[in-house]
Amino acid sequence: MAPVATVYTRAAMPLSVYAAVFRSRTILLLMLLGFSSGLPLALTAGTLQAWLAVEGVDIVTIGWFALVGQPYTYKFLWAPLMDRYAPPFLGRRRGWLAATQLVLLALIALLGSLSPKDSPWLTGMAALAVAFVSASQDIVADAYRSDILRAEERGAGAAVSVLGYRLAMLVSGAGALVVADQWLGWHGTYWLMAGLMVVGMAATWFALEPAGAAAAPKTLNAAVTQPMAEFFSRHGAVWILLLVVLYKLGDAFAGNLTTAFLLRGPGFSATEVGAINKGFGLVATILGALAGGAMMARLGLFRALLLFGMLQAITNLGFMLLAASGKDYVLMAAVIGAENLCGGMGTAAYVALLMALCDRRFSATQYALLSALSAVGRVYVGPAAGYMVSALGWTAFFLATFVIALPGILMLYAMRGTLEALDAPGRK
Repeated sequence: MAPVATVYTRAAMPLSVYAAVFRSRTILLLMLLGFSSGLPLALTAGTLQAWLAVEGVDIVTIGWFALVGQPYTYKFLWAPLMDRYAPPFLGRRRGWLAATQLVLLALIALLGSLSPKDSPWLTGMAALAVAFVSASQDIVADAYRSDILRAEERGAGAAVSVLGYRLAMLVSGAGALVVADQWLGWHGTYWLMAGLMVVGMAATWFALEPAGAAAAPKTLNAAVTQPMAEFFSRHGAVWILLLVVLYKLGDAFAGNLTTAFLLRGPGFSATEVGAINKGFGLVATILGALAGGAMMARLGLFRALLLFGMLQAITNLGFMLLAASGKDYVLMAAVIGAENLCGGMGTAAYVALLMALCDRRFSATQYALLSALSAVGRVYVGPAAGYMVSALGWTAFFLATFVIALPGILMLYAMRGTLEALDAPGRK
């Protein structure tokens, strides 16, 4: 008699079963692809700004350089092209990954060969090109992750992708600054960062094209219109989009002014803020993402979103306590640690939600649109947050961010059936 496969409910699943998900080949490769996605970001943002400042470029020009990051916001505009057309090698997803990674290697090396002081416009154009191709790589990496993972793997996949992405930002951010200052200089550092794109290229080579992947749209018009038509044909589509915006909104309000609060509220020094908020906070975020991914394997999508969403909201009250207490190093470390740990958990569940919402036929376009929509809170709450602090003060502001988080949690309850259906066993 053939052996009978054991079927577990999530609650009864042994630790060894869902821990095995983290040890799979696919999960490891997703971490490396996350590293490849995160690496170029700082090279066209904070690290590039540091290079400009060291080279003596005037502050007005440095301000204009911030615009090179716009492709990340508008990547959904060309995502249909990457759903519709496939390179003549490695398949639709892996082919685009390999192509963008190879071009990124060349463009980052080119950027490192230029002189920001002598050729600012050429440097800006090269940085814009890096950002454009990097955003294109993100489109395909997100689509690949959505296509390749089963429902029970999404938590682990989201967690390790966040881990790889954050580690890459640390390497190309703080790491690049140290290497440039102490050893290689700016040109050598950018060439080193270009060489690290080989990490993503190796992951792409050893990855598998998603099995049973849906055929590409037959026309460009279909690639543009069908993803939207399919999504809005779903029951409660508008409510789903509203949930995507609201789930991290309270977190976005609080996080938008955290650095300014720590400096101007309790009055911590820039060094203290950098070490605890940025350094310790990054470690806590990574641990939170990994813990969240592991917990999702047992909790399921709905319960994970609910638990982590509540924790995100509650940790905002920690900043309210810090605002009322004043300068307290122990309390600051506790609040920063808790906020980043719970934020990492919430991000892992949130990325898993976006993956679950994508139809595999249009995953590049739909994920690009959903991720752009998810950025609404992060991008546009800044002015509103500033006005709120001015009118309310820091203590009342952080209480308000807790209240702002509640509608997203209430929407989770209202949409429980929809979210549980997305997480059905065996669903791709």
